[in-house]
Parts: sequence; structure tokens; C-alpha cells
Amino acid sequence: MSPDEALRTAVLACFAAPALALAAVAAPSFFRRPLPEGRAGAIVQTGMLSCLAALLAAALLWDRAGGAPAVLALGGGWVTGGAFAFDLVVDGWSLGFAILSVAICGVVSAFSFRYLHQERGFHRYFILLVAFVLGLLLVSLAGSIEVLYAGWEVMGLSSALLVAFFHERPAPVESGFRVLAFYRIGDACMLAAAALLHHWSGSGSLAMLFSRSGAEAALTPGHAAAIAVLLIAAAGAKSALLPFSTWLPRAMEGPTPSSAVYYGALSIHAGCFLLLRASPLLSQSPLARGLAASAGAATAIYAALVTRAQSDVKSRLCFSSLTQVGIIFVEIALGLKVLAFLHMVGNACYRLLQFLSAPNILHDIHELENDLGGSIAQAGAPAGASARWLYLLALERGFLDGMIERCIVQPVAQAVSRLDRLDRRLCGSLPGLAREAADGD
Repeated sequence: MSPDEALRTAVLACFAAPALALAAVAAPSFFRRPLPEGRAGAIVQTGMLSCLAALLAAALLWDRAGGAPAVLALGGGWVTGGAFAFDLVVDGWSLGFAILSVAICGVVSAFSFRYLHQERGFHRYFILLVAFVLGLLLVSLAGSIEVLYAGWEVMGLSSALLVAFFHERPAPVESGFRVLAFYRIGDACMLAAAALLHHWSGSGSLAMLFSRSGAEAALTPGHAAAIAVLLIAAAGAKSALLPFSTWLPRAMEGPTPSSAVYYGALSIHAGCFLLLRASPLLSQSPLARGLAASAGAATAIYAALVTRAQSDVKSRLCFSSLTQVGIIFVEIALGLKVLAFLHMVGNACYRLLQFLSAPNILHDIHELENDLGGSIAQAGAPAGASARWLYLLALERGFLDGMIERCIVQPVAQAVSRLDRLDRRLCGSLPGLAREAADGD
């Protein structure tokens, strides 16, 4: 077997392992004969370990081949003209993020096996977790805009469904819909970027788009700026940058392990990784670089203030992670790619540890309070009119949720309701119209 064939086999194996695990757990559940918890957990863990081993083997083979970026064309010509292709790119950035993602998901799956023991949605949780891993692999190793968009969609859908995991209560379901709505905005921007890329360059190759020479040869500065701005919007929606930050605390309605892997470690960093890969586009457009830096800096300041006023652990942790994500965006905009990647890896691992240990910390605090015979004193609201105003602003998370509800959600809901009523009237399906028609006859 040649080195290229061995690398292709290893990359395909990293997709096959979680896909087989997903099928093995989902198929019996589909026929209402779910596997025992122990067997389902073992299958998922085996899939995660096999995927990680395949990625490590691919990294070793890639390094021995000289470490040059390799594009694996696995299929093309899905539509007339062969414009859409299923390509994967193997380089240091893609392999690094993929290995980090699978390693973290493996740790979370081992933790979740005991955390969700005898939970009604046990199998549903692991099905969504493995689907999320497949989405992350597609995003990490995407060599074409089509593969990137497919992985982006799988990640978003599995994330929103896990926010609404406890669907017997209305709050998680409402929060899941809100998260999905914000994700739709980012997905629309991603789809627009894909369409413009195909229109202007005649190809959806990310290997071309994410290399400086290829981007300069295929796109004019104006075209590169337009695509870069759309990718920044897509990344901002996925990473909860301003003004999309209001969905982040709502996402804490899901189980703690899913909050750890999605909004502490990986999903919130997916936008950072996308922007990191798109840095050659940013370098062509000062406008895009300024937009990314401004959004990142504003988000970091906002999240740092909000973190200090939150009363629950998960909200403090998610806004602490968002502070670092904002700084990472600034680092990418400044062209500090290696620093941004290392910052992303360190923040992901640290927030994972914090999220998974949060229940134990709360238990220890309660035991300490019992030993002390009272609650531990906490700092109250600061003195002074300006300080109190700033504290209130941080406590209410900048009043963003209320402003979006009043300025966007309610007008859109009213417009949809009026359009629905108009549609029913034109179709004659309103209750009063049916009776009037009957009386007229």
C-alpha cells in the first residue's frame, strides 16, 4: 500500500468508526429495542477510541510524507458539471483540531456514561453525541465548502437537540428553539458564502480558499472581503459573539456533559477554527480584519463583565469561556495563528475540566457550609450610582435578551401570524369563513 493510500485509509477509518457506532446504537432504538446501557456505552467508547487511533495514524503518515497539505478527493460530480465535490484536506491545523475534538468527546462520553445512568434519554444522548463528533470531523477535515456546510449543519442540529434534551419541561425546548434560530442565521451566512464562492471562483475548494496564493489568484479583494464578512458572521453565530451572545446561557438547559463539550470546549470554538482557516481571506481585507477584531474585543469585554455578576456556576463558566473566545478572535484578526490555536486548545481543555467538575464543587461547597453552620458570605452589589448601574448591566447580560425579544422576535412573530391569517383567509380555511360560505349556499 502506497503512503497516499494508507493516509486515505486512515482518514476514512476515522469517519467509519463513529458512523458504525452511531448505527449500532441508533438502529435498535429505532425499532424500540434499545441496547443495554453497558453495551451501548462500550460501543460508543470503542468508536471514539478507534476514531482517535485512526486520526493519530493519519497524523503520523502525514508527517512521514513530508507534512505538506494533502487534498483527498473522495467523490465529485454530484450535480451537473461536477461543481460539488466531497474533498477532505489533511494538514496540521485540520488534524490538530480533529484530534482535540475526538479526545475531548471521548472523555465526555466516559463521564456521561455514569452521569446519565438510567436517564430516559440515555441512548438519545449518545446518538446525538456521536452525530456531533461526525459533524466536527467534517468541519475539521473539510476540503470543500459543501463538506464544511454539511458538518456545520450536523453540529448545529445535534447541539440544539441536546439543549432541548429534557423535553418534558417547556424551558429546555424553548431554549433549544432559540439556539437553533440563532444557528440558522449563521447557517444562512455560510450558505451565502458557499454560493458566492462557487459563483466567483467556479469551485468550492477550501484548499484554494484557505491558502493565500490560491485566494489571491481566484478572488478579487472585493470578492474576498464579501466572503470573509459572511464567514465572520457564520463563525460569530456559532461562537456566540455579540450580538448573538444571548443564546449561550439558554444552552445551559442541557445536561452538564453536553454543556461541557459543546459550549465550554468544542462547539463554541468551531467558529474560531473556521476563522483561523479563513485567515488568508482576512489578510486580503482590512475591513474583515477590523470587523473580526472589533467583534472579538467587544465580546471579550462584555463577557468579562457579565461573568462577574452571574449567580450560577454554569453561566459563569460559559461566559468565562466566551471571554477567551473573544480574545481568540482578536488574535486571529492580528494574524497570530499559532498563538490563537494554542489558546483555543488550552481554553477548551480547561473549560472541559471546569464544567465536568462543577457538580462536585457545588457538593463540596454545600458540605463546607454545613460544617460552618451557615452560608459562605458573598459580595453584594457595589456602592455608587455608576458602579450599581454597571453591576445591573452585567447582571442582566447587557439587556440583550430583552432587546432582541422586543425588537426582533415579537415583530417577526406578529408578521408571521398576520401572514398566516392572510393565507388562511385566501384559502378559505378560517373558521368564520367556512360558516359564512355555508350560509351563503
